[in-house]
Amino acid sequence: MQTMRRRIYTDGTIASSEITPETVFLNRRAFIAASAGSAWPWSAGAAQSATDRADLAYSPDFDSTLEAEKTPVEAVTSYNNFYEFGTDKSDPARHAHAMTTDPWTVSVGGLVEKPGELHLEDLLSGFDLEERIYRFRCVEAWSMVVPWIGFPLSDLLRRFEPKSEGRFVEFKTLYRRSEMRGTRSFGSIIDWPYREGLRLDEAMHPLTLLAVGLYGKTLPNQNGAPLRLVVPWKYGFKSIKSIVEINVTDQQPATSWQTLQSKEYGFYANVNPDVDHPRWSQRFERRLPSSIFKPNRVPTVPFNGYGERVAGLYDGMDLRRFY
Repeated sequence: MQTMRRRIYTDGTIASSEITPETVFLNRRAFIAASAGSAWPWSAGAAQSATDRADLAYSPDFDSTLEAEKTPVEAVTSYNNFYEFGTDKSDPARHAHAMTTDPWTVSVGGLVEKPGELHLEDLLSGFDLEERIYRFRCVEAWSMVVPWIGFPLSDLLRRFEPKSEGRFVEFKTLYRRSEMRGTRSFGSIIDWPYREGLRLDEAMHPLTLLAVGLYGKTLPNQNGAPLRLVVPWKYGFKSIKSIVEINVTDQQPATSWQTLQSKEYGFYANVNPDVDHPRWSQRFERRLPSSIFKPNRVPTVPFNGYGERVAGLYDGMDLRRFY
């Protein structure tokens, strides 16, 4: 596959008060070439040519009604699971700055007609479709409502043309021991690199995103910079961070948590209050911010509230067995 010349991709900053106007614009070339410390030019008044401009607007089909439930950005960026940087929820925010995200290359292979790799800036510049801000609930042992910025994974996969025999998609996270202190710890519990997978029809669903930003900013390292998966009807560990490799396969891929403890973490990981984790109930989730003195417990909803859109993917399946 032909790759374009390399450009510079660097994180920017922007005031949190500017995160969600009804319609804002993304100058893709300026985003690609943004210098350190500069803001993404998402101002409706910014001077942009028609060829450089893509609408970045809320879509009512993707939970704009969750605006009022939005989790504070401080909680989203300080309370994370990213074991490459440590097992404490605060470790990623403290240590993930050591990860180099520029330059970044993503390879796509396996059962595709056009295997190859793209530098991140070329991957982003290849999309002519309208980008949007998607508000999704995200559930682990806790839950958040996050305004992700990204594009459907299906848009990327179609560029590489999955073959008819492809049935699954495998993902791998960056593994760089020199920058990821958690991978060097004694008795590490995970066989690195971190791996995840989806069925191909799940990967092609329009709710499955590749996210490049949140709250009007490029992704912080602790949240999976520069490219992460978001699958809003599944538990959070399925949304793999800092992706460097994507493969289409005809066999269900081995995933990190299922390999580690299959009785606790299934391949599908659909949010289901009727299937408990062996060590705790799944009937309630803890919505951040939450504390011992001010617990914010809410009932868990099947498929995290997206059942009307995704339940059909599992018609005829016993979701207690395929958890």
